[in-house]
Amino acid sequence: MLDTKTPLIRDPRSLLLEMAQRMQVCDALRLIVDRIASSPAVALARIWLIRPAAGCATCPRASECPDRTNCLHLVASAGSSLVDPTADLTRLDGEFRRFPIGVRKVGRIASTGQPMEVSNIEGNPDWLVKPEWAKAEGIRGFGGQPLIHHGNVLGVLAVFSRTTCSEEDLQWLRTIANHAAASLANASAWEEIEKLRHRLELENDYLQEEVNTNHSFGDMVGSSAALQKVTQQIELVAPTDSTVLVTGESGTGKELVAREIHRRSSRSDRPLIKVNCAAIPRELYDSEFFGHTKGSFTGAVRDRVGRFELADGGTLFLDEIGEIPLELQSKLLRVLQEGELERVGEEQTREVDVRIIAATNRDLKAESEAKRFRADLYYRLSVFPIELPSLSKRKEDIPLLAEHLLHQLARKLGRETPRLTKANIQQLKQYEWPGNIRELQHVLERAMITARGGRLRFQLDQATSPNDTSSLERQSSLPSLDGDKILTTDELKAFEAANIRRALAASGGKVSGPGGAAELLNTKPTTLASRIKSLGTRLS
Repeated sequence: MLDTKTPLIRDPRSLLLEMAQRMQVCDALRLIVDRIASSPAVALARIWLIRPAAGCATCPRASECPDRTNCLHLVASAGSSLVDPTADLTRLDGEFRRFPIGVRKVGRIASTGQPMEVSNIEGNPDWLVKPEWAKAEGIRGFGGQPLIHHGNVLGVLAVFSRTTCSEEDLQWLRTIANHAAASLANASAWEEIEKLRHRLELENDYLQEEVNTNHSFGDMVGSSAALQKVTQQIELVAPTDSTVLVTGESGTGKELVAREIHRRSSRSDRPLIKVNCAAIPRELYDSEFFGHTKGSFTGAVRDRVGRFELADGGTLFLDEIGEIPLELQSKLLRVLQEGELERVGEEQTREVDVRIIAATNRDLKAESEAKRFRADLYYRLSVFPIELPSLSKRKEDIPLLAEHLLHQLARKLGRETPRLTKANIQQLKQYEWPGNIRELQHVLERAMITARGGRLRFQLDQATSPNDTSSLERQSSLPSLDGDKILTTDELKAFEAANIRRALAASGGKVSGPGGAAELLNTKPTTLASRIKSLGTRLS
């Protein structure tokens, strides 16, 4: 039999001092219940915190819950059992793991913000959910205190005692609850600061990586009607949060459009995060998009934030969206619709606020009609479509664009900016540019590297330029496969090189994937890459 003078809380002053020093919420919670439960006068000490409702389907109190928005979650528990000394009272998954706000004792404390103190429960059997448990464990008193910080109820601290609660015990319990609320608020604030600091580090790393990456081309340059139409569309959609689908051939500048939309939006002070969907291995899609927890799969040696979380509050640019495997598109659609995700290996649902800009060189409408792309995802992405013109449809922009790119390349190569002659401009305009602006940038860079005396000479695949007579001479010099003529090794290599050039031109310079040169030639991408390397200068 316990002495009725056994204090409910051992050395409460030292507990208050320790609580003030805890910087992690979980540490503060554990300290409070462990120290209170260490007294032989305490049978059970528990803390519930108000959080968004979760696990409603399996919640034993689901039928009593009024709206399933917020509820009390059991977050810390400690105690000892007289009936079963081996019982684990630290578990958080029992019958009372959730309480709807306003329901039962604990729920009413949270809804009213008023304590519930019973110094002696004798004569109040209906007051307890399980009076048989109270009798077996020798429960005599109960103290339930709201955790209130700056007028907001954060949760509830509840203590079941084996002694009659004195006024001094209840007073200390009130004091500890008040300090606990402040300690939890401070710990939560500290965790949020650490989270933001870590996120800032991640964003800085990402942005530094972006700075060190060669973008497809510089600023949007030109005055053609086709380009003006695009800039007008950007001005219209940028201030909104609408999803944008940017389409166009490879190398037309889809990423640049995404950057311009983000720059002109209200999210411009948050990051623009890029994901190249075609470059992600199938088995890593979930981790790349949504993140993972340490140990969730082989190689997951630490927690990782996914691109959606990294872009929270900003913009996520999904490049080559058409390359996402069909079976993985449903997960992406759910995040776009609900704004919620779960990291791999974690059950916690996280909310994200992300604006989506997607880009593709494929006809997603045709792909969805052919059942190769989800129709619901296509309609979700194509709220505001922007189609970029190919460079061959805006050749009047080539002089300005070439000058702009030459200035950029001169800074990059540490050289003087060369002068474009009228002959240079005429030659550039005559070419059809199957690789678009990306190809123009590479041609100019190669010309600057090989320039002598500041004079530019362009190496162009004239097979795609009908206005250049040299292309006809080049094609006529190819050996014919008609008749019984036996080709030499050099003739075979020349024929193969010309055939590969045509395939690369038809695919816009794309080697692998749907519509790529490897598919047109009916060969493996690795085999084609090997042939291109072996043919070397014959393809230049």
